[in-house]
Amino acid sequence: MPPVPLHLQSSQNRILIKGGEVVNEDGRERADVYIEDKIIKQVGKNLEVPGGARVIDATGKLVIPGGIDTHTHCQMPFMGMVAVDDFYIGTKAALAGGTTMIIDFVIPSKGESLIDAYNKWRGGRCKGLL
Repeated sequence: MPPVPLHLQSSQNRILIKGGEVVNEDGRERADVYIEDKIIKQVGKNLEVPGGARVIDATGKLVIPGGIDTHTHCQMPFMGMVAVDDFYIGTKAALAGGTTMIIDFVIPSKGESLIDAYNKWRGGRCKGLL
């Protein structure tokens, strides 16, 4: 069956996010984002998009490409146990749900500084992943 022409598609398949501050790994810029069938098709200013797109006003808001989970426990030892998810499985599962970044939890031992705990965490559990 041939694809449905763009002008006949439901506007639910097309979203234009206007006027937000788009944040990516390489910086921030005021831009519009056009999404079609859940895929980002264009990022820029004054985009030309098909009629009927649902418009979201993002003026004064940050537009990020996915969710950020700021409280994860990948491979974390705690009370004699270790979390079942390693970084590979944990981030793969997160991505399936739209989460594109995690911030893993670091818990210092009694009397240990936060920076020492972080350095130990970075040197051990996630070696080679950062």
